[in-house]
Amino acid sequence: MEQFLRVERNGGVVVVRMNSPDTRNALSDPAQMQEFVDLCAQLRRDQSARVMVLTGNGKAFCAGGNIKDMQSREGIFGGSPYQLRDTYRNGIQQIPLALYELDIPIIAAVNGPAIGAGLDLACMCDIRYASSKALFAESFVKLGIVPGDGGAWLLPRIIGIPKASLMAFTGDTIDAAQALEWGLVEKVCAPEDLESEVLALAERIAANPGHALRLCKRLLREGQHMRLDSLLELSAAYQSLAHHTADHQEAVNAFVERRKPDYKDQ
Repeated sequence: MEQFLRVERNGGVVVVRMNSPDTRNALSDPAQMQEFVDLCAQLRRDQSARVMVLTGNGKAFCAGGNIKDMQSREGIFGGSPYQLRDTYRNGIQQIPLALYELDIPIIAAVNGPAIGAGLDLACMCDIRYASSKALFAESFVKLGIVPGDGGAWLLPRIIGIPKASLMAFTGDTIDAAQALEWGLVEKVCAPEDLESEVLALAERIAANPGHALRLCKRLLREGQHMRLDSLLELSAAYQSLAHHTADHQEAVNAFVERRKPDYKDQ
C-alpha cells in the first residue's frame, strides 16, 4: 500500500503531507495511524529537526473517518464493542499521544476541510494557519457518535468550553473567518499563499536553537496541568541545562557582536 504520509525535508523543517486525496485524506486504516506514530518516534530521535509542518494533498486537510466503513461496520469500525474500544485505543488514539510527546513545534497548514477527526488532528498541532477555503467541524454528533480521538480534551483548550460545546453539540461547520475570530487558527491566507506563509513561519522558528525549542515546547505542554510552583521548578531545571549549551553561548556572542548566530545541532 502506498504510504499515507509523504515527508519532505528542508534543513530543520520537516513537511508532512497526508496523501490520499481521493478519500479527502480520511483516517481509515491502522497503517496510516502507525505512520504517524513511527514518524514522531523518528523525529524525537533526530536532533537536527526543528519544526514539523502538517498539511493535506488535494482539496481537503483531513475529512476524518471513512463514513462508508462506518455504514458497513468494516475495517476499523468492525467488531464487537470491546473490539472497537481496543481499535480506538491502539489505533487513532495513538496519534494524539505521539504528536503530544513530539518535542518540536508542529504547524498545521489547513488547506481545506478539517472535519471530525480532521479538526482534532489540526488541534493536535501547536499552531494553525488556514486557507480561506478551509472549513472546520466537530461533527461526530451528527453521526451519532462522540469525539473518539481526544477532541473533547483538545478543542476546549484552544477555543474555550462554550465555543467547543457549541461546535460539539451542533456538529455545525464554521468557515476560516469564524475560526480566526474564535482563535482556532492564528492566520487565514489566500489558498495560493498558504504554503509559503507557513513555510516562512517554520523557517523563523527553525532559525532558533533546537534544544531551546524542544525544552520550551515541553514547558508549554507541562504547564497545562501543573501548578505554578511545580512548573517553576521544572523551568529552573530546563534553564540550567540551556545555559550550558554551546548554542546559548553562540546566541549571546552573536547578540553582543551584532551578527547572525551560527548554531550547531546538539
